[in-house]
Amino acid sequence: MSVPLLKIGAVLSTMAMVTNWMSQTLPSLVGLNGTVSRAGASEKITLFQSPEEGWQLYTSAQAPDGKCICTAVIPAQSTCSRDGRSRELRQLMEKVQNVSQSMEVLELRTYRDLQYVRSMETLMRSLDARLRAADGSLSAKSFQELKGRMTELLPLSSVLEQYKADMRTIVRLREEVRNLSGSLAAIQEEMGAYGYEDLQQRVMALEARLHACAQKLGCGKLTGVSNPITVRAMGSRFGSWMTDTMAPSADSRVWYMDGYYKGRRVLEFHTLGDFIKGQNFIQHLLPQPWAGTGHVVYNGSLFYNKYQSNVVVKYHFRSRSVLVQRSLPGAGYNNTFPYSWGGFSDMDFMVDESGLWAVYTTNQNAGNIVVSRLDPHTLEVVRSWDTGYPKRSAGEAFMICGVLYVTNSHLAGAKVYFAYFTNTSSYEYTDVPFHNQYSHISMLDYNPRERALYTWNNGHQVLYNVTLFHVISTAGGP
Repeated sequence: MSVPLLKIGAVLSTMAMVTNWMSQTLPSLVGLNGTVSRAGASEKITLFQSPEEGWQLYTSAQAPDGKCICTAVIPAQSTCSRDGRSRELRQLMEKVQNVSQSMEVLELRTYRDLQYVRSMETLMRSLDARLRAADGSLSAKSFQELKGRMTELLPLSSVLEQYKADMRTIVRLREEVRNLSGSLAAIQEEMGAYGYEDLQQRVMALEARLHACAQKLGCGKLTGVSNPITVRAMGSRFGSWMTDTMAPSADSRVWYMDGYYKGRRVLEFHTLGDFIKGQNFIQHLLPQPWAGTGHVVYNGSLFYNKYQSNVVVKYHFRSRSVLVQRSLPGAGYNNTFPYSWGGFSDMDFMVDESGLWAVYTTNQNAGNIVVSRLDPHTLEVVRSWDTGYPKRSAGEAFMICGVLYVTNSHLAGAKVYFAYFTNTSSYEYTDVPFHNQYSHISMLDYNPRERALYTWNNGHQVLYNVTLFHVISTAGGP
């Protein structure tokens, strides 16, 4: 016997035994335990925690003729949530929302580059005007110096034109995202027939173009790390702090996790200013304790290593629940393969322009660092690389544009010593120094939205800006 779909407030008249069957059997069919409360002659069976989330069934007392009045109330979203096409549409809308957020991240990150491009263009025009107006008023030496400088800048002119063309591409992408969002919203309102496959292809094409654009404009090789900026001194010697790499610009929340093992308390500060002042925060108590300091917040969820296991946990802040957890095959844990500073740092999660990553090692690859790309929804491994670099020799590590950068120490005098390129499965030794001000780094993560390194250094929360060198092809290729 099946339960028909009902409109809100629908009233059914049926036999008392049918009503009894519904009240006793429906909760088990749905797969939930009901809670019963009585008020006078009527009985209320709540199948979910709150009426906003699911069915409610009301039954009255039996009528003299042996019949009874049964009222089933179903929230509007419940009917839709059980429809496969609606679920597919919602997933598409989530993808478009992620593309839109990524667009904003890309624009934020390229803003400084655009300012530099414009200043260089102004400088070139100024130099060109001075050369044209020189007509003998400059000394031979000054004229040659000016001409030499202009010659050095000339190759930039084609790059500048390409860069401006790329910015126009971003504008077009943003408009396509806006149009597609409008189409999806209209379809959601009507819930009529629609070409799901066509919409899916449009979303996938947008994602691909956005990824290519991000790689072309925002990515490059690490060439410099700025002086440290101490944001706050708070907590113990070890810990982690971070912002959401996928959050829109208006969202500046900061998450703070003190300690490196058995912790469950996560503080969420409303803004960076609140974090600095230690005010205006809420607390999340994780259902399972964490290990290490390699946590990351990505698209509203915290990804962390469950204590004394190789399990990856995805905890959703808004619902305060674990969405998914999965073992990372063969990954060492419980101080089997930590960084050189120890601290249960066997598993390190990272986010860059390409998505979510896990850095760890296994017995099978003799303790060398493994880099794995993870699906953020299922936590399944998409692809893995063996870098050949022993993890116990690494101080800390971070990902930028699909490249793993490894520091040679967590103590004073540290520098970025090794780089592994996942796009070519190759590596090189580097020499990028940075000032380790407090002499003990236990967390080092890159934030692609802000193009900055977040660091926990001996009880201090520290930021570094990074310099990326990227060449823009004059032929229009990446």
